[in-house]
Amino acid sequence: MSNSFARRAIGVTVVACTTAALASGPPATAADAPYDVLVFSKTAGFRHDAIPTGIQLIRDLGAAGNFRVTATEDSARFTAAELAGYEAVVFLNTTGDVLNTAQQAAFESYVRGGGGYVGIHSASDTEYDWPFYGELVGTYFASHPAIQQATVRVEDRAHAATAHLGPAWTRTDEWYDFRGSVRSTARVLATLDESTYTGGSMGADHPHTWCKTVQSGRSFYTGAGHTKAGYAEAGFRAMVLGGIRYAAGRTKADCRPENGYTALYNGSTTGWSQAGPGGFTNSDGTLTSFGGLGLLWNSAREYRSYSLKLDWRMAGDDNSGVFVGFPASTDPNSAMDNGYEVQIDATDTADRTTGAVHGFKAADQAARDAALNPPGEWNTFELLVEGERLRVFLNGAQINDFTNTDPVRSLASGHIGIQNHGDGDDVSFRNIRIRELSGTTPRTGPIVGVAGKCVDVDGGSSADGAKVQLWSCNGGANQRWAVDGVTLRSLGKCLDAAGSADGSVVRLWSCTGGGGQNWAVGGNGSLVNGQSGKCLDADGGGSADGTRLIVWTCHGGANQRWNPP
Repeated sequence: MSNSFARRAIGVTVVACTTAALASGPPATAADAPYDVLVFSKTAGFRHDAIPTGIQLIRDLGAAGNFRVTATEDSARFTAAELAGYEAVVFLNTTGDVLNTAQQAAFESYVRGGGGYVGIHSASDTEYDWPFYGELVGTYFASHPAIQQATVRVEDRAHAATAHLGPAWTRTDEWYDFRGSVRSTARVLATLDESTYTGGSMGADHPHTWCKTVQSGRSFYTGAGHTKAGYAEAGFRAMVLGGIRYAAGRTKADCRPENGYTALYNGSTTGWSQAGPGGFTNSDGTLTSFGGLGLLWNSAREYRSYSLKLDWRMAGDDNSGVFVGFPASTDPNSAMDNGYEVQIDATDTADRTTGAVHGFKAADQAARDAALNPPGEWNTFELLVEGERLRVFLNGAQINDFTNTDPVRSLASGHIGIQNHGDGDDVSFRNIRIRELSGTTPRTGPIVGVAGKCVDVDGGSSADGAKVQLWSCNGGANQRWAVDGVTLRSLGKCLDAAGSADGSVVRLWSCTGGGGQNWAVGGNGSLVNGQSGKCLDADGGGSADGTRLIVWTCHGGANQRWNPP
């Protein structure tokens, strides 16, 4: 439980250890609620002899992991009624054109509506003429050299599919080159190091395993899985299980694209200092707290306007926190008195539990609970600091939005630190990274909503009050939006809610900085208006071209789910 920082003392001991290729597994976690998985292995091109081995692997995983497995090569199963019975569908070494038009439509609706997809190896050598499938996987197979040993570099060690791996994973497989990188649309979990094998053609950035969201659905893909022998490897088996659990919604992850971050900690504690007793062990690219109360803080410099991401895991009912916006000091009380703590503790009071700004603002409990992985599993925080505003994202979902009004404190400039709370409070951290926002280019692209249609400015008009609507995506400038701070901008103007009542129209308007032009990512893919607290909504649940956009009380329906740039 959190105490006042006056009762916390901090110290640091850093123990360096050699990184293992395959990390030790996390503590045991509670069994997943039962679910169902469809394994689809139809081929219309090359057929891998590892398919039966792969099916047996997934059956074994299901028997141990509390999910039922149905294996089929019958594409007639791809109907809305049939797919509704599965939390995830695995495309296991499929090739070629395996679904007809009606089956494609049913599967697209299933995924966009919240279903899960797992693609293994030649799943990317499938359905080249179906645009949605390309969007779902992220890219297509291009070529491969001979089967050989190579080293996989693990970028994300928080996702359930890769958390068990060390930073480097050496194994033998058939290594795919792809038609393009997925880095702008997916979270890359692992890449191939082309210097460790011959014949790779993608260069220094060669994604190999990744995850992404497609509206309400979840997608996981790995290029591994060619050889029969590979399916017996513990590391690969755990990767497949983690991918299935993510796709089925049994574990959460931040699968938003991630680019432009600089490591503050990824194994080296250079630039960090400890204040107070206790500290952190440093092993396998992981900091684990002991003793305390204390604070390991980045003393190298202060930061202003940034996105801070870090991965953390509790062993049980433990306590820690992330501090931001505090001045340099060897006194740990300074961080408490002058900065803010984003809490890590799943069982304390609302203003002192995970995602809360400790003592100041509770997290959105429903959103927090929906996004939180239990003790024993990794979670990812993003702390987005813009001036005096602090937004907290847990596994990609916004769970808190806090603005400092205390003249004694300031989020606008300060240091960053992680807490070692005390004996028995064992919390681990990985991959602490930062992206500074000053001078960065806003993210741009379409905002895709219900039925795969785009947020569109009617007729391309830039006049104040221009209608904003749903329309079939066409790539036009009037469907291109920039995420600029808390605003969404197109044609040089802002997405604006004309009022706060249910049904208030959303329009294009000159940017004023008002609350009606502030938008935040909420739960279930929602876009929440800062003035009203209501959600961007396709009027009447419509999906036809020309459907007007409004704000409406948030309810999580398909017409309130959006995929912004």
